[in-house]
Amino acid sequence: MCDRPNILYVYTDQQSASAMGCMGNSELSTPVMDRLAAEGALFTQTYCTQPLCTPSRGSMFTGMMPHECGTWCNGESIREDVQSQGLGRLLSAAGYDCAYGGKWHVPQIAMPEENGHGFRRISGFNDHELAPACAEFLRRHCSLPPCEQRPFFLVASFDNPHNICEWGRSMRLPWGSIGEPPPVDECPNLPANFMPAAFEPEILRIEQACNWNINPYRTRSEEAWRRLRWAYFRLVEKVDAQIGEILDALDSCGLTDSTVVVFSSDHGEGHGAHQWNQKSSLFEEVVRVPMVIRAPDSVPGTVDQEHLVSNGLDLLPTVCDYAGIPTPEGLRGRSLRPLVSGNGDAPWRESLVVETFLDGGRGYGTHGRALRSARHKYVVFDRGGNREQLFDLMTDPGEMVNLAVEARHKDTLEAHRQLLREHVETTDDRFNVPDVGASALY
Repeated sequence: MCDRPNILYVYTDQQSASAMGCMGNSELSTPVMDRLAAEGALFTQTYCTQPLCTPSRGSMFTGMMPHECGTWCNGESIREDVQSQGLGRLLSAAGYDCAYGGKWHVPQIAMPEENGHGFRRISGFNDHELAPACAEFLRRHCSLPPCEQRPFFLVASFDNPHNICEWGRSMRLPWGSIGEPPPVDECPNLPANFMPAAFEPEILRIEQACNWNINPYRTRSEEAWRRLRWAYFRLVEKVDAQIGEILDALDSCGLTDSTVVVFSSDHGEGHGAHQWNQKSSLFEEVVRVPMVIRAPDSVPGTVDQEHLVSNGLDLLPTVCDYAGIPTPEGLRGRSLRPLVSGNGDAPWRESLVVETFLDGGRGYGTHGRALRSARHKYVVFDRGGNREQLFDLMTDPGEMVNLAVEARHKDTLEAHRQLLREHVETTDDRFNVPDVGASALY
């Protein structure tokens, strides 16, 4: 039997980093996610590369920014010349048994039976069927004679808590009811940053007002927002239990000690912050996602609050590192393995970038970028009033005070413009960063 570890990648859809008990959230119970964090490493400063399904997923399986791999919006495919170095193809070539179950959405909603991504499909787009299919995969693996057991790379992709989209539109939930909300005074309170902030980019409210499908809560009452937050946390709890079924199967098959488990999500969800529902904006609740890794060499209970992680860029090199294969040349992601195993001195990035594209309603094809540095976050859109924002996340984690409009912060603003300018040039991104000395208010 090969001594290379098995790798299980479990990810959800539309789960904010804060939507876990291990992140200090008392509004929900996530014992499975919390167990993974307690037994492994939790990275609290993890961001997606774009807060939308297809772009983020394309990144995770190629290690590239969405505009680089071709998945810049929903409905797009990974560039054919890039598919050969996708995660499934890389690990298959290295002898791993690569299987995929659940939501794919790059662009097909489920992984096709015949595909060029290196995976065989074990289940389609169905949260009810995913955990049993993964459990059956694990049992079949264990039933093979040791000489025939190859290490596996199993991907389990859940749709929830994405059903908050349907719940917000008063639609039937695809994967079953979560019941009716309790009285409002028993629902979660509104977040401290519930109200839109001053000097907010006007394009956000234009998009919200003209795209009911994406933001159906724009005219709802505060009580309705509290019910939506209740529903969101129940959906997270639902998928937490389903993930637990897979980990239970891993335990019962005796595979826990030989398997690296990675948990994340493709993007977050507004759930009331800045009166935003769903995704596509660049608010922290929307772009910051869970990242937990439990590995045979992990230091249990590690909580990394320092390193800026991009799950779209860093998943591929991390998986390659554990699999013992080289990361393709030219990728800018970093393996998280040294940090998981206690080497906090490993060289790391000083900033990362998140993209967005507002293509619904009256967003007019607006592009936006966010650059996160150690302390600050710079946000810029390519059109509209107040198109730039600068936040000190140490003193203003809710992003309520836009420092870009204050002259005394101009040096910090210019420094972050320059960091984004360098990223744009390095990645051949066509986004136009404001010129030196430009006003943040135009």
